[in-house]
Amino acid sequence: MTPPVKGDGMRGLSVFISDIRNCKSREAEIKRINKELANIRTKFKGDKTLDGYQKKKYVCKLLFIFLLGHDIDFGQKEAVNLLVSNKYTEKQIGYLFISVILNHESDLMRLIIQNIKNDLSSRNPIFITLALQCIANIGNREMADAFAQDIPKLLVSGDTLDTVKQSAALCLLKLIRTAPELMPTGEWTTRIIHLLNDQHLGVVTAACSLIDILVKRNPEEYKACVSLAVSRLSRIVTSTYTDFQDYTYYFVPAPWLSVKILRLLQNYPPPEDPSIKSRLNECLDTILQKAQEALKSKKLQHSNAKNAVLFEAINLIIHIDSEPNLLVKACNQLGNFLSHKDTNLRYLALESMCLLATSEFSHEAVKKHQETVINALKTERDISVRQRAVDLLYAMCDRTNAEEIVKEMLAYLETADYHIREEMVLKVAILAEKYAVDYTWYVDIMLNLIRIAGDYVSEEVWYRVIQIVVNRTDVQGYAAKTVFEALQAPACHENMVKVGGYILGEFGNLIAGDPRSSPLVQFELLHSKYHLCSPQTRCLLLSTYVKFINLFSEIKQQIQHVLKQENNLKSSDVEIQQRSVEYLQLSMIADADVLATVLEEMPSFPERESSILSSILQKKKPPMETIGQKEEKIEKTTTNVQNGHEAKLGQVQSIANVQPVDLIGLNSTPPSTKNHTPTAVTPLKSDQEALLDIFGGPVPAPVQSVPVSNNNLDSLFSDTFGVPTQVVSEVSQFNPILSIQDNHMQFIFTNVDTLFENEALKIFIKCEFKQNLARLTLTFLNKTNFVFQNFSVESTGNNDLVRVLPRALETNAISSQSELAQILNVECVNDFIECPQVLVQFSCEGTQSKFELNLPVFLNKFFDPVQMDSQTFFTRWKNLANPGQEQQKIFKANFPIDKDRNSQTVS
Repeated sequence: MTPPVKGDGMRGLSVFISDIRNCKSREAEIKRINKELANIRTKFKGDKTLDGYQKKKYVCKLLFIFLLGHDIDFGQKEAVNLLVSNKYTEKQIGYLFISVILNHESDLMRLIIQNIKNDLSSRNPIFITLALQCIANIGNREMADAFAQDIPKLLVSGDTLDTVKQSAALCLLKLIRTAPELMPTGEWTTRIIHLLNDQHLGVVTAACSLIDILVKRNPEEYKACVSLAVSRLSRIVTSTYTDFQDYTYYFVPAPWLSVKILRLLQNYPPPEDPSIKSRLNECLDTILQKAQEALKSKKLQHSNAKNAVLFEAINLIIHIDSEPNLLVKACNQLGNFLSHKDTNLRYLALESMCLLATSEFSHEAVKKHQETVINALKTERDISVRQRAVDLLYAMCDRTNAEEIVKEMLAYLETADYHIREEMVLKVAILAEKYAVDYTWYVDIMLNLIRIAGDYVSEEVWYRVIQIVVNRTDVQGYAAKTVFEALQAPACHENMVKVGGYILGEFGNLIAGDPRSSPLVQFELLHSKYHLCSPQTRCLLLSTYVKFINLFSEIKQQIQHVLKQENNLKSSDVEIQQRSVEYLQLSMIADADVLATVLEEMPSFPERESSILSSILQKKKPPMETIGQKEEKIEKTTTNVQNGHEAKLGQVQSIANVQPVDLIGLNSTPPSTKNHTPTAVTPLKSDQEALLDIFGGPVPAPVQSVPVSNNNLDSLFSDTFGVPTQVVSEVSQFNPILSIQDNHMQFIFTNVDTLFENEALKIFIKCEFKQNLARLTLTFLNKTNFVFQNFSVESTGNNDLVRVLPRALETNAISSQSELAQILNVECVNDFIECPQVLVQFSCEGTQSKFELNLPVFLNKFFDPVQMDSQTFFTRWKNLANPGQEQQKIFKANFPIDKDRNSQTVS
């Protein structure tokens, strides 16, 4: 770069900056800036004799003012005029102003493009570099269309200087990301690939980044790069740090280039050419050997550079997965890092070993480090390292070590961090079922799991326990005995009550011969939990009670007495009412033969793959793996495991590829079926309506499935809850979305559902609330064949009583048939009426979509229930005597008040 001209220090700019720094208040700073802006505006309008130096000085002042956070609405023409200058400093400031301040939709853009073309065709390499940097900084579609042909020519030209080639490669990389369809093909392919053989390592480094993105978009056309990349990697690995003086970083030769080449090679399978494959293996083996050498420097930068190359080499070894020797060596090297003092190294070692554990060649080598991993699980301070340790234990588990690993995971689960408990529960459940030789061990593990982490045991988990017990006659008596003992604990989780109610209702007769577990004792034990349970669990227990009438006629009167109780017959829950009435009538009218027929033992479930495995796979699946299958509507015919019933419930379940972890420890309600179009023959029913009429009422017709081409999803979800799938329709033409009618009001009584959906976009939301805080996860699904660009979600600030803070997005683009998750943190500052809003913006096919989205945040979501007796309530009520603590509002009812009905509901 040309050094600054002597005496070109712009003293006026220095004085202005000094004045700003000396301002003692915000008002003084604004006053000084306004004075300067008025002076600059006057100079630009009135003085026609301004030379390049003065324009540059005033443009620099405008740039500085803009960087302080003030708006600049003039000076663009003067900045563009600086591009014509032949002085480096003036042209540099002009390009800087254009890149930072100028609106890219400005009318001056054509003039700017012409000036850039003039600089690209000049013979001055510094001017060419400035122009390339400006193109890359702006990087919009207009720039891509204008220079898509010029930059590749500049990149492969033999007359171009090395520094210019570097800038041209990175500039082309930016334009390809903006407009992928403009990437060079045909004759340019071979010439770009041969940049890997360039003598200048800076050019090779820039070209490697460019080729990597080209390979991802068109791997077949660029597969010739493999041999050149291996050759270049071999020259770097076999060299010493003295061979690359300019590109050696703390005694490590060209670490950034090495990492880029190793990543580039991971886009292809192992080379078919034996010589290339042998050379690549030698390179990888050399990297592993060098990692064991003593450090040449004690500085952190040396070990960081060395380990960066090592871990990328291990990733390539795992990707190839055909060299047992290299895989075992990599595993041993990672094992050394497990006890390293650096937390980052321990984390990366555990993460890489999770991948190694899936290889048949290195699985046994990974198992040798089991004790070290278990120790890390117990002693690590960093939660992310502990989570990776859990993942590794899950990956290395097999029949030889399953009991020990499951035992250690259960022990850790009691003290585990809350936001990883749900995933741990799923993993323990999968391992216990997958490697169970003795199913009494499985029953012990699952009941212990429910006892330790009942809040995190999903329905799929305890459903699966019941399916296995029902299907295996050899374990039914043991399961009944074990769950009976578990229910005797003073504090018993509701999921344990569900499992106990089902198993005792089916197999309680197997332990009824013992006086300690007689029919009356079983019934009294279950009924002692009844008043503490939710309505859903009470319904299950009522089914258990009517099963007891069939199994144990001696306790028929006690059960009928419970069914006749007013809190059941007049329950506010319609399902409890219906079950109580129907079961009571059944027990009184039907004879023993009818009872035995209606309430016979449940048949065995079909032997199918467990659905809980899908929960793990959905969380761990990489983004690129599921493009095109990201958000499929699944019409699910569920076997409702209410004791003695097989109620078919049509449920539309939304399968999201990225599921947010429940960080604040709340259980969300299942998705509602509103605004979905089911393909069932009969209308869908709610959980409360879809009861099997035991008096011979009609049973809902089975759901008709829609065939799906993706066999993987069918196999994952074809468990006892059979899952037919429905394909997301594609949109052939995109119409911009400028306003929407969302469904936010339906979230008053639910926390998970579809907030908005049309033919192009679907917005799914999950809400979690705790005290005055909330977290909302918005999942945007692009249902079209196009890409949503410049995607953003911003708070409109329409409600000062509720603060909405969006987290930064991982990317601002949503590919076709893909999704993007946006997490919003919400804080309730004061009571409010209006729901907060966010502004959603994106561009697609040259059109701009912009609409406001109502967030389903209501005041009732921040209420916490409080349990108290009447004496405590009236004591607290009498204390509310201060001004402002009592308020009365009288309004006219929209409907007449039915006193009798209201009194029954309240009672």
